Amino acid sequence: MSDGPRSVRSQCPYCGVGCGLELLPPAVKGQAVKRDAEGNPMWTARGDRQHPSSLGQVCIKGATVGETLARGRLRQPLFRSSLEDNFAPISWDDALGRITDQIRSSVSRRGNADAIAMYGSGQFHTEDYYLAQKLLKGALGTNNFDANSRLCMSSAVAGYTRSLGSDGPPCCYEDLDHCSVAFLIGTNTAECHPVLFQRLLKRRKRNPGSVKIVVVDPRRTDTAKAADIHLPIAPGSDLALLHGIAHLVLRENGQDATFIDDHTDNYDAFFDVAARWTPRRVARFCHIPEKRLREVAALFHRRETVLSLWSMGVNQRREGTAVVGGLINLHLLTGQIGKPGAGPFSLTGQPNAMGGREAGGLSHLLPGYRLVTNTDHRADVEKAWNLPAGRISAKPGLAAWQQVEAMERGELDLWWVAATNPLVSMPDLDRVKAAMGNCPLVVVSEAYADSETSHYAHLLLPAAQWSEKAGAMTNSERRVTYCPAFRRPFGESRPDWDVFAEVGRRLGYAKQFGFESAAEVYAEFTTLTAGRLCDVSGLSHALLNNEGPQQWPFPRGCRPGTEAKRLYCDQHFATPSGRARFCTEQPLGLAEPPCDTYPLVLTVGRYLGQWHTMTRTGKVERLQSMHPEPLLEIHPEDAQELKLRHGELGAISSRRGHLTATVHVTDRIRRGTVFLPMHWGFTQEKACEANTLMHDQACPVSKQPELKACAVIVAPAVSVVKPMEQEKGRLDGLRRLLTPALR
Repeated sequence: MSDGPRSVRSQCPYCGVGCGLELLPPAVKGQAVKRDAEGNPMWTARGDRQHPSSLGQVCIKGATVGETLARGRLRQPLFRSSLEDNFAPISWDDALGRITDQIRSSVSRRGNADAIAMYGSGQFHTEDYYLAQKLLKGALGTNNFDANSRLCMSSAVAGYTRSLGSDGPPCCYEDLDHCSVAFLIGTNTAECHPVLFQRLLKRRKRNPGSVKIVVVDPRRTDTAKAADIHLPIAPGSDLALLHGIAHLVLRENGQDATFIDDHTDNYDAFFDVAARWTPRRVARFCHIPEKRLREVAALFHRRETVLSLWSMGVNQRREGTAVVGGLINLHLLTGQIGKPGAGPFSLTGQPNAMGGREAGGLSHLLPGYRLVTNTDHRADVEKAWNLPAGRISAKPGLAAWQQVEAMERGELDLWWVAATNPLVSMPDLDRVKAAMGNCPLVVVSEAYADSETSHYAHLLLPAAQWSEKAGAMTNSERRVTYCPAFRRPFGESRPDWDVFAEVGRRLGYAKQFGFESAAEVYAEFTTLTAGRLCDVSGLSHALLNNEGPQQWPFPRGCRPGTEAKRLYCDQHFATPSGRARFCTEQPLGLAEPPCDTYPLVLTVGRYLGQWHTMTRTGKVERLQSMHPEPLLEIHPEDAQELKLRHGELGAISSRRGHLTATVHVTDRIRRGTVFLPMHWGFTQEKACEANTLMHDQACPVSKQPELKACAVIVAPAVSVVKPMEQEKGRLDGLRRLLTPALR
């Protein structure tokens, strides 16, 4: 690693688009390079024109990421024995000793490691993800590793697996240049994946009429404003809409009968369900004109090239997996998969959620898209890890919310949270806070000092972040980018993979965790993907560094630039039969529909200038000025009925809690629905913990909570709801201790 004024290429650490960045340390001719308090160059970012995914484009978050690298960082390990105590600095040796002692004590007392759980993140590098799996699922023999991808992409994972036989988006970004129809459902792409949306708009501007954009969303977002057709369906009616489109495709003989006969199963059951969802029934269920439904259905035809794009609005639902299946059904019905410009394409929320899935980073997975319930898969991994047969449990571990429930019941002795902030992103936040108070040792590995979750931890570990550690990340189009370490670690921070390896060695697994570098970790991981759908056995840090980003599958012997861009081009799927499956459920609607007491549906989402829980973007003044506070969007007629005034405070209440926010009266949202952004936690000046209101009901297949909708009532507020006094005390105490570390 050099501190010289040279440019460095990497992948943006924000959303799953995975844009290429070129990082430059600014220098004035004849003067020294400007440096931060740690002696690191003050890097700036611009789009990397050589990166094949983003072609030099970058959004405002990526362009300002250099401003976040040294602000508000956690400098050293801190510990307190009780949440009522103040933190005190401790050594890394003492910190890791406390973790290993707690693990040994728990295993000795309970007879297994099932009281140990880790909650990780799509912000991990693949190397971090991989060693976390090896530590918990291998060395400890518990599958209690889950990640915030459970809140983000697990319905897409489950939907792909049920329908196509495996996880793995079959499309690529180039399909945006070839599709004749872009069908966007449950995604505000303009704000959440802006570089991809701009690519679509630029194409339409260059060649008017070349692509028709359809947006399905209860809000008239910036994405919907640019659409040729906007369907503002009622929240929770997505699956009925998809069945209705299928019904009309069948009625107009738009299906691809040859593809269905030769390459799919379960068509008859699908046909029976779709036949019942007539246009009239769907229009009533979705609260849309029947004419608009017919317009959209006419675009789904075997002679078109349809690219379907979706994100959290589909995944974060009680019937998330079913909706993903309903969307894939349309592509199977019309043969729109495995060819340029066509296919079902999930847009990942985090920079390396894809890499995490490849590494086995959910509680039911093992590396290489393997399953813990599969005997052969467990045996493959046990052999690779040099562990005795039967060490890996056949029982899926605790998913994210199940870990919270286990803490409530007193069944967890250690909860290790790494690179994520669940006290903003989880549902029913007051319940999560209470559960954390019931766990003997909560460990938080975090780069930044003042995350909401840190206020409910016993042990804080300073984590080296992107830019300070080397590793690989995989974006939404399955493209792997090498992210070099180009800055010194802040204070005493360490890479997560290095911490996991040290814990493994201390627990007696020196041989399994004897890694000297991230490159060695990645090399071992790639061997476990050989022959699998997500084969990256031909990749290495050296190849990615020298040749640039590569898309998988990339088996050993593959040459850069020759990899397949799309999956299933041969129409052979990853199921045992080689045939895709129609997966069909009847629509259920919202898990918590509105009622007389709570007559409105609250939906939550994101702003362009912020990302997730603001631990990073909240430190950039330009981004803060774009969105200075969270706003409650409400339709003018609802506002008039509830006596709410634009610019004044509104009180929003659900069955689980209440909060306040400034009212924004707008016709961009349908009647009966209100919107809040999810970014602002209790550490922010404009605190607005939107997920405090959300329920925990989840998709039974994917275990992904329905974070997109709950029933609420809104009324004029007389004062701002502040954090409770106990929480405020913790906040002030931690900030006093951390003040010397905040630069």
